[in-house]
Amino acid sequence: MKPFDIVILTDSRYLSPDPTSPYITNVLLEDQIVADELKKLGIKVTRKSWDDPSFDWSHTKCAIFRATWDYFERYQEFAQWYDKTAERTIFINSKSLIDWNIDKHYLNDLNENGINIPDTFIIEPQTKTTLEATINKAKTLYKYTSNDFVLKPCIAGGARHTYKFNVSEIDAYEKVFQQLIADEAMMLQEFQTNIVKGGEISMMVFNGEFTHAVLKIAKPGDFRVQDDYGGTVHEYKPSQEEIDFAIATVKASPELPVYARVDIFKDNNEKWALAELEIFEPELWFRFNPKAAAVLADTIKNVYFD
Repeated sequence: MKPFDIVILTDSRYLSPDPTSPYITNVLLEDQIVADELKKLGIKVTRKSWDDPSFDWSHTKCAIFRATWDYFERYQEFAQWYDKTAERTIFINSKSLIDWNIDKHYLNDLNENGINIPDTFIIEPQTKTTLEATINKAKTLYKYTSNDFVLKPCIAGGARHTYKFNVSEIDAYEKVFQQLIADEAMMLQEFQTNIVKGGEISMMVFNGEFTHAVLKIAKPGDFRVQDDYGGTVHEYKPSQEEIDFAIATVKASPELPVYARVDIFKDNNEKWALAELEIFEPELWFRFNPKAAAVLADTIKNVYFD
């Protein structure tokens, strides 16, 4: 018998911090809500940093990714741990699904399966090009009408290396563009004005069942909705159309996720569009709806322990 049924994965910053800020308090609270619901079902739970050198990962049946929010800053180290640990325990969601979702090339897969996304031009690593040439190619391909763009990595989180700029500012971003494409795939999108005007809706879906939603709003003068950059989060009651879009998105994935967060917004054509499908380590805002954690716990028990 394994000592633990599930390890809740975090990063070392959040393992035993002093809850001196609302941000830290929320990270701890979210994990505690999940742990409490799992324990109610008789599941043995512990919480570990993913890079804990002393823990034997074969001592837990499953591991669920939560606040592992340093992985993209240490991606090579994380990738080695991830591949090795997948041989010793079961990841929730599955490794194959995370492999697909961790890189935003998946957006094109979902688009091919009928999910509306912003037109996305991907620049592969070590491509010999310039930012101006990239924009011109994207404009030709997608008939962009705006001169405002967003550039961001295909593997990232927390708005890392996410830049909004006008074509008149290309020269100011050329150096960082060259530095980034030397090592990683980048994506260029026409700036979506409704994200600033109306915010971004995050829809939580567990095993295909919608539970709750929040609205994320950027601070005045910014376009990033993440709280790292002053964005705010608000309770939100979605329409049936929005719920249907979220459920259709998870069902268009290679397999149905145990848990997912579907981020949607109105695109520049006033149609619902997918910003991101998060099935790796999304914030799920259980503090707004603790009952949703019970739905997740029940799903985990049914899928992995019955």
